[in-house]
Amino acid sequence: RVALARAIRLQRESVKMSQRELGAKMKTSQPRVAKIERAAPDVSLDQLVRALAAAGGRIVVSSKGGKGSKGKRPTKSTGSVVLEVTATN
Repeated sequence: RVALARAIRLQRESVKMSQRELGAKMKTSQPRVAKIERAAPDVSLDQLVRALAAAGGRIVVSSKGGKGSKGKRPTKSTGSVVLEVTATN
């Protein structure tokens, strides 16, 4: 959550967008954007993801490791899921 909140702020700043402008894109207030950027406890994961998307960032989810047959589901979890948050310009 904290890493995602940091990525939101970095992305917003990299595109020279104010908290007020990001709030307008998200249809929320500037104080709410401030809470999102500090990962306040009452901020949902959905709001964090929406804020990153509204600021032009992206999230890449990939599976690492594990053995499974192509086209078949593995019967047991043998790998891990990696969430990469990327700030884009």
